[in-house]
Amino acid sequence: MNTRTGSGSLSTSHMDRVIHLALAEDVPFGDLTTEAFVPEHAQTQASLRAREPGVLSGGEVFARALQAVDGRVGVDLIHSDGAEFSAGDLLARIHGPARGILTCERTGLNLVQRMSGIATLTAQFVDAVRGTSVRITDTRKTTPGLRVLERYAVRCGGGHNHRFSLSDAVMAKDNHLAAVSASGTDLAQAIREAKTRLPHTAHIEVEVDRIGQILPALEGGANTIMVDNFGLDETAHAVQLIAGRACVEASGGVTLETVGAIARTGVDVISVGALTHSARALDLGLDFEVST
Repeated sequence: MNTRTGSGSLSTSHMDRVIHLALAEDVPFGDLTTEAFVPEHAQTQASLRAREPGVLSGGEVFARALQAVDGRVGVDLIHSDGAEFSAGDLLARIHGPARGILTCERTGLNLVQRMSGIATLTAQFVDAVRGTSVRITDTRKTTPGLRVLERYAVRCGGGHNHRFSLSDAVMAKDNHLAAVSASGTDLAQAIREAKTRLPHTAHIEVEVDRIGQILPALEGGANTIMVDNFGLDETAHAVQLIAGRACVEASGGVTLETVGAIARTGVDVISVGALTHSARALDLGLDFEVST
């Protein structure tokens, strides 16, 4: 079984915070069905299986979710995050008090299905640019409250992360530039003035939506130039114009059908919002063993 590398790790505090909020939403004052139908002493065994092929992400999140109500629940993960699997593969074995498992199963499944869907889609994009030096990255177009998990899932699929938040990187986008222009300041001057207000270690990225903005961005000292929604010829022209003086990132409307051609223009990074905002939850099933 192949495994995608570079996923890093998730802190237990991040996982538990998301799980706590999800259970507070799903089980605000008890699980009426389970408490009415299932005896308190009932024990069970279950399995998590793939119903379609994909890349695993969120195994530990799934395990912690199932154990959140009753710590006696045991979860044995068969594969590590980043592992590729086929339809029908066993991903985890679960055993313990039936009530605890039943109350938490939807929360656990929702998270592991969502994360594995993102990892699987990311892996497809990464495979589409294989043979080039391009990095596939995510964007801030994440589900509110789930960014840490979704970003981790991108790494499980072999992708990379863009800035995590507005607080940890400088990225001047079209609306920033529009506001600057309305104040009467040109782009090069705005970048130079921004540098005087930033630490000397700060990396400045500038988004451009036309070729004419590239030279002013370079003149001001931009470290990365994002070409947004450029056609292939325009992107190739931009790469030639920048000529190694800044990192070149392509973004905007990138699909599995177009990402390979964009990579071949010579850009350094391709950021893909679809990795998180359009990934389909993978079909994974939790099935109880039935006594006969």
